[in-house]
Amino acid sequence: MTTAENTPADHTHGLRILAEARRPAPGLDGPPPPLPGFAASAFNPLVADTAERCLRAHHGKPPAPGRTALLLASASGDLDTARAIERSAEPGQRTGPLLFFQSNPNAVLGHVSARWGLTGPIVAICPAEAEPGVVPAEAFELAALLLQDGDADLVLAVAVEQTPDGDLAAAVLLAGPAAGNRPD
Repeated sequence: MTTAENTPADHTHGLRILAEARRPAPGLDGPPPPLPGFAASAFNPLVADTAERCLRAHHGKPPAPGRTALLLASASGDLDTARAIERSAEPGQRTGPLLFFQSNPNAVLGHVSARWGLTGPIVAICPAEAEPGVVPAEAFELAALLLQDGDADLVLAVAVEQTPDGDLAAAVLLAGPAAGNRPD
């Protein structure tokens, strides 16, 4: 987890990165803490924990001031929930209502939004290309649009991928370009 005043890079569309968080990260052993209302998968707790760490790095404690949009990017999606739903569809099995609820990726974003008092838009995307543990360029593009359109003052972008080697997440809290870095 780091904090930066201004980290320009080609893929960031000139946006300022105010804070970052990664999972796993040094000193963070084991799975993220359980998330009430979510079951059978580490995906949603990973999203919430990574978002929480990033928001805390910049804001301290909730609530967050201003309008912050939430953006989830995942090419894999929540594979554990999908598998649990598939298993529950077998003859003689019952699908629990929590699985339906959490199968929508916006459900965990709603949890984060309510906890932090965020009032910006909530968006989930499936990027064409995703590198586990890295926020994809498509997320920066969409964040730039949300900020340019005035839909939000800040954008929290969280990228989560479930891989055979483990689940990886990255989050960045983004602001518009500094006055001298505005695109023409």
